[in-house]
Amino acid sequence: MQRTLITTEKEWRAALNVLPNPHALQQWAWGDFKSRWGWQPVRLLWRAADGSPRAAAQILRRPVPRTPWAMLYVPKGPVWNYRDTASVRTVLADVERYARDRRALFVKIDPDVPLAFGAGETEMPAADGLAVRDMLRARGWRFSPQQIQFKNTVLLDVNADDDTLLARMKSKTRYNIRLAGRKGVSVREGTIADLPDFFRLYAVTARRDGFFIRPEAYYLDVWSQFLREDAAALLLADFGGEPIAGVMLFFSGRTAWYMYGASDNRHRNVMPNHLLQWEAMKLARARGCTVYDLWGAPDMFNESDGMWGVYRFKLGFGGETRQGLGAWDFPVRPLLYRGYVTLLPKLLSLARRW
Repeated sequence: MQRTLITTEKEWRAALNVLPNPHALQQWAWGDFKSRWGWQPVRLLWRAADGSPRAAAQILRRPVPRTPWAMLYVPKGPVWNYRDTASVRTVLADVERYARDRRALFVKIDPDVPLAFGAGETEMPAADGLAVRDMLRARGWRFSPQQIQFKNTVLLDVNADDDTLLARMKSKTRYNIRLAGRKGVSVREGTIADLPDFFRLYAVTARRDGFFIRPEAYYLDVWSQFLREDAAALLLADFGGEPIAGVMLFFSGRTAWYMYGASDNRHRNVMPNHLLQWEAMKLARARGCTVYDLWGAPDMFNESDGMWGVYRFKLGFGGETRQGLGAWDFPVRPLLYRGYVTLLPKLLSLARRW
């Protein structure tokens, strides 16, 4: 395979359109957005001898302050056929070489590679994904102590009619969808003008559930860009004439991702989130998607995990758990890398307290 640098959105989009399962975070729009927040995007494409795309990696570069070094990150990539061992080996070697040439402390990749489907008694290992993990270990990559995205998730097959989708759900989930409608909850597709209301709900959710969020301008920037490019959709649940919950979906290829969700502390008893997810599933199907990714599942599949309640909510819609490879780091400069990954959690802890 031959590696080339892609500099136009048209060429990048055309390549992703023929590659398997391109993630939304590998879209040109994501790199464009991140370029306004301290990152420099570079798009690398690998072609076969006949010129056809075989793999792609949008690499984000960010300088490490007060040093000559940088960190590199491939969010939810590379995009490749992970079952093609030769291609995976070539891409990894080129990414390692690229990181060395760009004075990186390390490069982090985070491809959508399954290690198992299901959890607990239903868990089925994914042999091809396990082979990728073994290859990473053999090449000196390390499972990252800093997992930026969710490693595990719940996937719904939405390539079916309404009755089939409803039949796959747990009875309590179906009941709550209908209850929301009876209580007067309605769902509408929002616009850029609705984003401040959605962020307000998102901030309420963050305070209630105890997770860290960035400034409002960050989210308005990315949400606006993806909405303008018709690569996202905002759904809002209204009750009593005001929005009380919402979801933001991102689209790429045949997959829709439930990337952001928010709800008010009030009126949670009218079950707006159940109706929102049902409408999101139908919208994903209408957009030509066959997979709806509910974006996130626990690291540990027991009640001690903080995501257990959310996970049970997602399973109610009849999805399948996918345990993923997660993020892996290649330490170009191992001693400096160890110092960095030791110091960064302490700095993040201080930032969250502040």
